[in-house]
Amino acid sequence: MSTTTLEPPHSNLGPVAWVRQNLLSTWHTALLTVLSIIVLYFALRGVLTWLFFNADWSPVTSNLKLFLVGQYPVEEMWRVGVGVTSISLLAGLSWGVWGGVARTLALAIAIGMGALALAPLNLDTLSIEARVWILANPASIVAGYFVGRSGIVRPRWLIIAWALSYFLGVALLRGFEGVPGLPVVGTGQWGGLLLTFILSTVGIVASFPLGVALALGRRSNLPVVKVFSVMFIEGVRGVPLITLLFMTQIILPLFLPEELRIDRVLRAFLAITLFSAAYTAENVRGGLQAVPLGQIEAAKALGLSGSHIMLYIVLPQALRAVIPAIVGQFISLFKDTSLVVIVGLLDIVGIGRSIVLGNVKWVGSQREVYVFIGAVYWIFTYSMSYASRRLETALGVGKR
Repeated sequence: MSTTTLEPPHSNLGPVAWVRQNLLSTWHTALLTVLSIIVLYFALRGVLTWLFFNADWSPVTSNLKLFLVGQYPVEEMWRVGVGVTSISLLAGLSWGVWGGVARTLALAIAIGMGALALAPLNLDTLSIEARVWILANPASIVAGYFVGRSGIVRPRWLIIAWALSYFLGVALLRGFEGVPGLPVVGTGQWGGLLLTFILSTVGIVASFPLGVALALGRRSNLPVVKVFSVMFIEGVRGVPLITLLFMTQIILPLFLPEELRIDRVLRAFLAITLFSAAYTAENVRGGLQAVPLGQIEAAKALGLSGSHIMLYIVLPQALRAVIPAIVGQFISLFKDTSLVVIVGLLDIVGIGRSIVLGNVKWVGSQREVYVFIGAVYWIFTYSMSYASRRLETALGVGKR
């Protein structure tokens, strides 16, 4: 006899009934609601008045390009536009092929780009050409969605395209020696949100497989592999990120031959990747320990090899269990990229600091600049957190 699992009943409360049930159900709940409204009114009244009427946002609007791409040459800005539009197209294709979290990402990009293109900024701040490039992103997302829904694009092709897009995008931004139309733009001219995004993306993409390998190495039966993994993880976790940044920027060049000089941004990539990999390894190790030994023994009894057991049974369950911890680590990594300003790289925080200190008329506008930077960080970190919750719901994390 077949059995069916029934979904829990859904609430159909209207807004008035919801307020009555959740905010005014008892006299003390109603009292707390009224007191909370009063406190919020007096707390937010001054903030909102300053935000919309008294704040001077000219340091932000007059330097929007610096905040976005730093000192990247104006005549080569089309490269940034092509790179961002390519990401939008891939996001639209992912929405059409997979839906779910990809849908959230695609809609967030479309809404954000549309709002930026239609923002009431003067033409000196955001030209007609720039608005056209920005509006091309929502159009690319819609086109990618319909192409993805058609079934032409295979999921495997899309994964490969995402992997290649990063390397091709970085190559496009940097350019090539001797190639007409693509002159080299040194990483010293990269900055703002562009540099923040590249640093965090490299750190996340490169540190995740390295962290998984270190977690597996720490549980290895080979003494050399285990000792190396333990020493690396504990050594890196024992120092702050700023120490690794100083070591890669100042100490590492002392040990290299004089003819070998590594770019400053690449050295920052190295420090951020190694730092994040050590913390990711411990998160993954916690997930590995959560997998019941009985499943491993059962797999061995069925004749599966050790690599198959790890790849198809242990790792999927371990990674699924630690999604919140891993995403939390990636969010911290995204925020920690602001430390590169101490070693001379101008990410979005460094750009804001240089704008405030470099122009006399904006010396008193620190609040507006840092509120804008904080809002940018909040948008990206909340998007990552929201995508994580959607992924956890889709995978049933925390449910039996």
